[in-house]
Amino acid sequence: MDRKTFLKKATGALLLASSAYVLINCSSDSGGSGSDDDGNSNDPPNCTDNGASGSISSNHGHSLTVSASDVNSATEKTYSITGSAGHAHSVTVSAANFTSLKSNQQVSIASTSGGGHTHNVTVSCS
Repeated sequence: MDRKTFLKKATGALLLASSAYVLINCSSDSGGSGSDDDGNSNDPPNCTDNGASGSISSNHGHSLTVSASDVNSATEKTYSITGSAGHAHSVTVSAANFTSLKSNQQVSIASTSGGGHTHNVTVSCS
C-alpha cells in the first residue's frame, strides 16, 4: 500500500471512529468515480437508478425485486413474492410507496395471506 492510500484509509477510519454515525442522503451525483480504491461502490443506495429489493420477515424462500423503471413510473403495482416457497404471497406497492422510494426512503408493506400467514416486507433502495 502506498502512502497516499494509507493516509486516505487512515483518515476515513478516524472520521468514522470519532463521529456519531451520520447518515448522509444525497440525491445528486457528485461526479465521482463511484468506487473506492478497492473497487467497491461507495455510492449511497438510489432507487431511481438501481431499483429496490425487499427484506421479508420470517422468510422461508420468498423474494422481491423492484426495478428502477417501476420506481420511476410510480404506478401502483402488485408483485408476487413466492420465490422458492411452496405457497404464494403478493405485495402491492402503492403510488405513495413509490414516491417514498423515489426519495430513497424505505417502505414497509404487509403481504397477502398465504400458507396461513402473512409477511412484513421492507422495501429498500439498492
